Amino acid sequence: MTKNFTVKLGEGGYGDVYRGNLISGPFVAIKMLKIKSNANGQEFISEVATIGRIYHSNVVRLVGFCVEGSKRALVYEYMPNGSLDKYIFNKEGVVFLTYNQIYEISLGVARGISYLHQGCDMQILHFDIKPHNILLDENFIPKVSDFGLAKLYPIDNSIVTLTAARGTIGYMAPELFYQNIGGISYKADVYSFGMLLIEMTSRRRNLNPHAEHSSQLYFPLWIYDQLYKNREREMEDVIMEEINDVLKKMFLVALWCIQLKPVDRPSMKKVVEMLEGDIENIEMPPKPLLYPHETIQENLDIDSKETDVGSTSYVEEIATNPLLKYSA
Repeated sequence: MTKNFTVKLGEGGYGDVYRGNLISGPFVAIKMLKIKSNANGQEFISEVATIGRIYHSNVVRLVGFCVEGSKRALVYEYMPNGSLDKYIFNKEGVVFLTYNQIYEISLGVARGISYLHQGCDMQILHFDIKPHNILLDENFIPKVSDFGLAKLYPIDNSIVTLTAARGTIGYMAPELFYQNIGGISYKADVYSFGMLLIEMTSRRRNLNPHAEHSSQLYFPLWIYDQLYKNREREMEDVIMEEINDVLKKMFLVALWCIQLKPVDRPSMKKVVEMLEGDIENIEMPPKPLLYPHETIQENLDIDSKETDVGSTSYVEEIATNPLLKYSA
């Protein structure tokens, strides 16, 4: 099936991606799916037919699909600038994105996810929002991609059922692990977007097990402390550029998105409004928590706004938290 596709663009847990040409001329991205022996072919066609109806400037477009025996391929529009991760994690030889570009990309991604949640005849939950799954076209317009873990639900379903947690560690919402904090819903994608947004804005991974200072081991919490204390000068040293209102706004929105309880997170529609609006209209969010049991301490000590992120117990908890186990 792929005898003419010699340029490999990437690979993942659900298949390899090649560059190909349609007879009409344009390049396309061909994802060859890894199919389980007991996979339901009709279910595959049904889901493809639904995703094929999606059309939004910030969602990668499905051009077509092919089924040949046990082989299945998805044909997507080709994104020449590849995935976002190589631009925000400072890989050598890659074009440097300005913070204005980062902001525009974040807004585009938010619009794309909002469309998936509320703009279709079915509610589409992605469950794997991360830098690697955000593709950039020739003009650096972002496109949400890779629906290998996506699930389709009726638009009015506020809570959905999953048989197993899905996603990428470091971006997965807490409710996928801790059932007592709330049901699984579109708010899981909101959490993932928040983690993505902090990485985009800070140009570093949220969890750095090799950080020189334990206070920066879990970056979102450190960012919260800096915003709360208004230590702009220290933050300038980290991201190498003056923190302006746009960056502050992006950090604030991200911190709202990664609230522990789903009910405390905004919808993606609200996220778009917050990113488009003025920073003065965004309240300081509560401190981001990592464990459900932390809410008990918050209630006992409501005035405590800081976490002893330098303590041995905190570092040990970070290392064992299922939400944050990360391997580079």
